[in-house]
Amino acid sequence: MSGYRVPLKDIHFLCHQVLGLDEHRIKLSGSEDVSAEELDAIFEEAAKFAENMLAPVNVTGDLQGCSLKNGKVITPEGFRESYKAYVEAGWSGISADPNFGGQGLPTSVGVSVLEMMTTANMAWTLYPELSHGSVLAISAHGSEEQKQIYLTKLISGEWTGTMCLTESHAGSDVGLLSTRAKPRADGSYDISGTKIFISGGEHEMSENIVHLVLARLPDAPSGTKGISLFLVPKYKVSDTGELLDRNTLECSALEEKMGLHGCSTCVMNFDNAQGYLLGSENKGMSCMFTMMNAARIYVGIQGLGLMEGAYQKSLSYAQERVQMRALDGPKNPDQVADPIIVHPDVRKMLLTQKALVEGCRALIYETGRYQDCIKYGADAELRQTAELMVDFYTPIVKGFVTEVAQESTSLALQVFGGHGYIRETGIEQYVRDARITTLYEGTNGIQALDLMGRKTLHTQGKAMMSLVGESRELAGALEQEGFWFADKLRTVTSEWGELTGEIAERVQNDPNELGAAAVDYLMYSGYAVLAIMWGRMALCAKTELSDGKDDDFYQGKLATADFYFKRLLPRCLMHAEAMRAGAGSLMEIDPAGFAHA
Repeated sequence: MSGYRVPLKDIHFLCHQVLGLDEHRIKLSGSEDVSAEELDAIFEEAAKFAENMLAPVNVTGDLQGCSLKNGKVITPEGFRESYKAYVEAGWSGISADPNFGGQGLPTSVGVSVLEMMTTANMAWTLYPELSHGSVLAISAHGSEEQKQIYLTKLISGEWTGTMCLTESHAGSDVGLLSTRAKPRADGSYDISGTKIFISGGEHEMSENIVHLVLARLPDAPSGTKGISLFLVPKYKVSDTGELLDRNTLECSALEEKMGLHGCSTCVMNFDNAQGYLLGSENKGMSCMFTMMNAARIYVGIQGLGLMEGAYQKSLSYAQERVQMRALDGPKNPDQVADPIIVHPDVRKMLLTQKALVEGCRALIYETGRYQDCIKYGADAELRQTAELMVDFYTPIVKGFVTEVAQESTSLALQVFGGHGYIRETGIEQYVRDARITTLYEGTNGIQALDLMGRKTLHTQGKAMMSLVGESRELAGALEQEGFWFADKLRTVTSEWGELTGEIAERVQNDPNELGAAAVDYLMYSGYAVLAIMWGRMALCAKTELSDGKDDDFYQGKLATADFYFKRLLPRCLMHAEAMRAGAGSLMEIDPAGFAHA
């Protein structure tokens, strides 16, 4: 079985042909211009780093894990060296503001690079990626002094950042948090409390760690309206950015986790640690969501990366592993058996993975394209439209992609059979690492409520109806090119709009109808969006074949699109039936009725 290889051909196909990112970047105002040739060179260098520096320490990172000694966390062998090389190569600031040392490249470029690194080593990538959330929050809400002191160091990678939100009694309901902030005479604050599940909360890879901590000021309103966000560095920082003495905070324990062993997930204690208000008092939730929304898209990229890595391993194994004969006769009569890729069920598992990973990649890259428009769009209307679409796509990227990542990585293990269940093949790590993605940064049930409520019903379905309109145009183009599934696309997206209206009407009479339909609506939306993506990819693949391009690659795209519409899109029927069943079957049962013993 081969090691991880970045799917550069597929990435080029999406960027240059399907999404037209070359023309898109030319229209951006204020980002660093990059030609198609320069973009390919960036991708090739990122691929080398991912394949040669990160992938080799993925399995060892999982086996060794992190250790805590006298309050210090030691990361696995090779992690620190890889991080040093990452910083020296300038990857940390690829899409960051040039005014603070970044390269200013469009977000869509950073998304592709991040996918490569996440696939190669998800646990390692968490350390620098959390810093990007800190950069966004400080850029959006920090004072000029805070920006000057912290942004340059975070963007360069010399310092790393964390999000300190969760407490043991207050998971997703952050309004219940008890961490306190007490004003000091010098304008700073004493921060006291305990946070759990803090990824990268303590480690030795960077010289300082900047914690963004949610806490409550004295006399603050109860609930989420009384939460503020504070910037709390591991080492105190002078007005000129020089490191001072250690702050009064520590990692008291490392969480024993199912996966992601290479990432230090810490219990962090703050004992009158000196911190600084970020943004306005009692406005911490808006500051938090600047980080959280970026993190949710990143979690979707994690799901994509794990699917890609697991798919590559299972495909390689299916081509090498010989077992039984093909049902229609031997394919390799000179061998004792045929490779398992000849068997229909194995092909179904491989094609399911391929259809999901390539469809999700298109969705995520499309989201990155809209993120570019928010930041660099030439006019207000374009920026407003892009913001609407990113808001709508974010819970789908986080929720749908990570749900199908559970299925896809599990299918990859199934291809291996019993050999997938043991550690030596490395496939079971993908299954374990993937499991967290449906949980953190807001469980997928919360993503579903967000999509159904705030992002659809609250906006009168603007983004969804825009996609329905786009799908009708796409279906017309597919029909002209003779694709049988044009009508399937038209039908499923039309039903999408009808279902939205039905649920909106039922919610007026019973709010529980929202919660009862939300997860099925999320999944239906994901499959519908992927149908649009596969329609686009099919059109591009046919065009390339007409021009005499690589036969196998583009024929593979057409075959996978055919599989998606025949085998995966019909799942929408199940989700539609579940939504139409309503809340009654869920809410009528008395809690005591759940007992079975």
